[in-house]
Amino acid sequence: MDMLVEKRHATLRGLVEDKIRDAIAGGTFKPGQRLIERELCETLGVGRTSVREALRQLEAEGLIENTPHKGPSVTQVTPENAAQLYAVRGMLEAFAGASCARQVTPEFADALDAAIDAFVAACDAGSRADMVETKTAFYALLMDRCGNAYVTKFLTSLHNQISALRFTSMSSSDRLPHSILEIREIAAAIRAGDADRAEAACRIHIENASRAALAQMAE
Repeated sequence: MDMLVEKRHATLRGLVEDKIRDAIAGGTFKPGQRLIERELCETLGVGRTSVREALRQLEAEGLIENTPHKGPSVTQVTPENAAQLYAVRGMLEAFAGASCARQVTPEFADALDAAIDAFVAACDAGSRADMVETKTAFYALLMDRCGNAYVTKFLTSLHNQISALRFTSMSSSDRLPHSILEIREIAAAIRAGDADRAEAACRIHIENASRAALAQMAE
C-alpha cells in the first residue's frame, strides 16, 4: 500500500482553506452567500479539486452548509444557535484562563500584553480584519498555554463557527473600549496567578461579547 503523503498538495489545500476561512471571518463572504466553485477557482487561482476539498473541510467545521440543488453557502447562525455557541465558549475559555493563571510565567504574561497591544493598534487603525486576526492571536495564546488539547480543539471549532459574529460584535465602536478593558483584566489576572479572577474575567468577557453580537443580529 502506498502511504506516501503528497505534501505539496496538502499544503495547497490548507492554504485554500485558510483563505476561504479568513474571508468568512472578515465578512468578505456573508452568511447565506453561495460559494460558487468556478468563481472561487478564479479568485484563488487554484483548481477545482483544491476548492472542493477545502469546502468539504469547512463544511465539517460548520462554516459552510451544503444544500441539495443549491450547493455550498456560508452558514447562517441563528440567534438561538449563537447564544448556545457563546455559552459553551464562555465555559471553555474560563477554564483556559484559570489554567493559564495556575502556570503563568513572566514570558507568557508579556506575550499576552503584546497580543493586546497589537489588538489595540488594529483598533486604532480601524482595520476590522486585523482586529479579528490580533484578537484571535490573543485567544490562541490562552488555548496553547492551558495545556488541554481537547479544550483547544473545541474552542478552535467554536471560534471558527462564530468567526463572522465576532467580526460583527467588534464592528461596534461602543463595544471596542470595553473589549480592550476586559482582555486587559484577563491578562492582569493571569499575570497575578489568580485563577479565580482569570476565570471570572473570561466569563464576563464572553458574556459581554455574546450580548453585543446578539444585539447586532437583532438589528
